[in-house]
Amino acid sequence: MNPTQYALVRPAESVLATNKVIRNTYLLLSMTLLFSAVTASLSMAFSLPYPGVLLTLVGYFGLLFLTTKFRNSGWGLVFIFALTGFMGLTLGPMISAYITYFSNGSQLVIMALGGTGVIVLSLSAYALTTRKDFSFMGGFLMVGVLVAFLAGLGAVFFSLPGLALAVSSMFVVLMAGLILYQTSAIIHGGETNYVMATITLYVAIYNLFTSLLHLLGAFSGDD
Repeated sequence: MNPTQYALVRPAESVLATNKVIRNTYLLLSMTLLFSAVTASLSMAFSLPYPGVLLTLVGYFGLLFLTTKFRNSGWGLVFIFALTGFMGLTLGPMISAYITYFSNGSQLVIMALGGTGVIVLSLSAYALTTRKDFSFMGGFLMVGVLVAFLAGLGAVFFSLPGLALAVSSMFVVLMAGLILYQTSAIIHGGETNYVMATITLYVAIYNLFTSLLHLLGAFSGDD
């Protein structure tokens, strides 16, 4: 193979590899979102209580660690479904609370779901069609998520509703940025593991939905 032929083959292989990661990522993401919806529905059907902040964090970070550790094996798929199923179980009581305590609770949940869907689809389509490189956002997102996470813990433990609203607003912006960043990373070869790409997008969607739901509830005018 002469140098010109080699130069043509390598980009073709790279494009095929990228398309495979994109296809596997969105297929797995769809499956995990559906699985979360099922576990959330079961949690609501059986009126399971919210496990609490500490247990939720332990379960989330523990399963995230296992998913990351086994990302290159079949166990990675097992743990990603365990993680997303667990997060669905924690989401069920939250949705039930909104439906119970807000007169327009069902409408708020639907609006949050719709808003999440529009944002995710719009940002994903933008990143995929323009193929812009958003890798420059990595440092900002890492610091921003850490700050928002710590502020969120402070809002919960010290019962600061104003801070909680600010954190939810921050998370909407940060998760939108994370969707652009992760999609760009897949396109440009910065992320080649579809399990890790899926979990990042799933976490972004989960936090985006819960943050929008919190904001809609706070400004719904329902006492």
